[in-house]
Amino acid sequence: MKEEYDFSAAQRGKFHRAGARLVPPVHLEPDVLDYLTERAAARGVSLSTLVNLLLRKDIEMIEAAE
Repeated sequence: MKEEYDFSAAQRGKFHRAGARLVPPVHLEPDVLDYLTERAAARGVSLSTLVNLLLRKDIEMIEAAE
């Protein structure tokens, strides 16, 4: 690293985007990932699509139980 940096021409908030949503990465255990990858391939859908479908079903069950 340099001893000193020149920020005289910097702009505060240059890359800030109001309302931007961060999509956090989701880390699956290897056995879960393998299983879901196989199921997604068998259905002909992406892993993300399958995981979202499963989570939506879980959300429906949770809401129905409340």
